[in-house]
Amino acid sequence: MTVSNPPSGGRSGPAHVTRFDRRSFLSTGAAGLGAAALGLPGRARAAGRKEISFATASFFGSESFGDLVDSFNESQDRVMVRYIELPPPSSSTEVYQGLVQQLARGNGTPDVFSQDVIWIAGFAAAGWALPLDEFVDADMTSKYFEGTLAACTWDGKLTALPWFMDTGMLYYRKDLLDQYGETVPATWDEMARIGKAAMEAGDTEFGFLWQGKQAEVLVCDAVEAIASNKGGILAEDGRSARIGEPAAIEAIQFLYDSINTARISPADVLSWDEEPSRQPFTAGRSMFLRNWSYVWPIAQDPSVSEIVGKVGAGPLPHFAGGKSASCLGGYQLGLNANTKERDAAWEFMSWMSAPEQQKRIALNFGLGPSRPALFDDADLNEQQPFMATLRPVFTGATPRPVTPEYAKVTLALQSGLSKALVNGEVEREMAVLSDQLDKIVG
Repeated sequence: MTVSNPPSGGRSGPAHVTRFDRRSFLSTGAAGLGAAALGLPGRARAAGRKEISFATASFFGSESFGDLVDSFNESQDRVMVRYIELPPPSSSTEVYQGLVQQLARGNGTPDVFSQDVIWIAGFAAAGWALPLDEFVDADMTSKYFEGTLAACTWDGKLTALPWFMDTGMLYYRKDLLDQYGETVPATWDEMARIGKAAMEAGDTEFGFLWQGKQAEVLVCDAVEAIASNKGGILAEDGRSARIGEPAAIEAIQFLYDSINTARISPADVLSWDEEPSRQPFTAGRSMFLRNWSYVWPIAQDPSVSEIVGKVGAGPLPHFAGGKSASCLGGYQLGLNANTKERDAAWEFMSWMSAPEQQKRIALNFGLGPSRPALFDDADLNEQQPFMATLRPVFTGATPRPVTPEYAKVTLALQSGLSKALVNGEVEREMAVLSDQLDKIVG
């Protein structure tokens, strides 16, 4: 099966130097690289150990994922993991293409890999990711957020193991809410009312900033608005469209109206992705902002933020009768269907997803755990107080359409949603888009 290249699945991270020439991975794979190039410790080979490889995008932190691999190698004497460090998520296309080229060869390399949530269905449908039913049971899966499990499931089978996550959330000026005697808005109508009041009082230039650029982030914003109205883009089985239904139409109409009727959002949002929308907010020019978790430390940095100590974050609003929904991002773990060391690969990936490693990743990389129980951890609450508040946000995590045709689906969504937000003919454009999606996934 040929899998085309989808766009990135969420926010990008800082650049990080890779440990080897990434072109070597594309051309030769892990088997053609020496132990030193793969970041192995000096005692690279240990007699009697099963040898496997692990490929992952690199994320910025106080350590690297290679350090976690070293810890695993030192913790037992059964399995030796070769670490393959891929580019950062800001080079998502390169990460994706590298994985596709290797997995398509069917030689079992890499044995374990991390994957953006939007790649999971495609890798599973191509037969590259092993279903994990033989390794997991209901007790184990109950330890993860439901939204992450849904994103890791294709055709009724768990084909990826939850690792770490990110979601969209609402940032707000808590100082102004206190000044107005208001609470954090639960509904979109309440948010619009408060945002408009802040503008009319001259306290902010904008009421609400979001991302309307014809790009992947527009799909993320639409997923949140539609799901918060009890709607969907595709049916649960991923084989028919729901975007032409009234719930979806009302949600996209709200985004259009935020610019053209309520006028709480500038028309510029139609060309903005994450950073252009973040900058006015941290400059003190907006009451509310929809964005990812990376905004929080920036908002608290006095060298780049005018609202230090004045900002809060929490779940996004919802429509009346609905509930908050946050678009799911993050990377999850896959087991190569062609691995020659299935049990060893599972031992490593289950170790990487265990509470101890998820906590270490949260503390040293700032990446959200996919296990709800960790948000009650005393160390996490003390050292990462912001992350400790995100449990209700992650509880509402909603995956983007789960389909092996996601690359085509997202391009159709980006185009159709953009047309509706520009011309205002929301119902007509959603009907056209619904027909397009039915042809793609039906």
